[in-house]
Amino acid sequence: MYKIKSTFLGLLMFICLVACQEQVEHTAPAILARDSVAMMTSYGVNTLISDSGVMKYRIVTERWEVNTSKNPSQWIFEKGILLEQFDEKFHVNSYIQSDTAYYYDQQKIWKLYGRVRILTKDGLKFTSEQLTWDQNKHELSSNVFSKLVTPERTLQGSYFWSDEKMTRYFVSNSKGSFEKGDVAGTQSDTISSQPDSVKQNLRPQATPRSATNSIPLMH
Repeated sequence: MYKIKSTFLGLLMFICLVACQEQVEHTAPAILARDSVAMMTSYGVNTLISDSGVMKYRIVTERWEVNTSKNPSQWIFEKGILLEQFDEKFHVNSYIQSDTAYYYDQQKIWKLYGRVRILTKDGLKFTSEQLTWDQNKHELSSNVFSKLVTPERTLQGSYFWSDEKMTRYFVSNSKGSFEKGDVAGTQSDTISSQPDSVKQNLRPQATPRSATNSIPLMH
């Protein structure tokens, strides 16, 4: 009788041990808040930003997420973004918008996607499906079909580069109407006058495709 009880207890302990082991195998590590939740998420953002005590900018977005747990850390604007700049009379004289935007705060790089649109105070209009704004290099670039329209002419091509003020720019594989000296501001309208670092960024010819979305701002 004692042997039967001992055998039964040993079997019961074995079953419990196996059950516990199986439970451990199917148990996932605890999910911490910092692994899945953004540090900040704001909805319906429509705010003015001052510069030297004067209201000069407005940021409008349906959803703004700041997520430092991602690698790299980034601000996410999946519902689109609009940045406006005002003149002295509080009239909008330039803006930049897109369907989607990501700002990598450590690298200081913006990635804009979708219907990217820019209007400068000089009347230059830029449209594309993708735009990179590198604030360290103070330059804008796009590797897809882009179009620039000024009061005098239109340029479009498969690769675009500009300083961040959009006063010096050029388009490779370009087509459209332009005047000599326009593509690089007051310089020549050919690539040969551009710095070597710019020339290395040029991409092969591509077939144009039709379009199908404290803040650092463009001055």
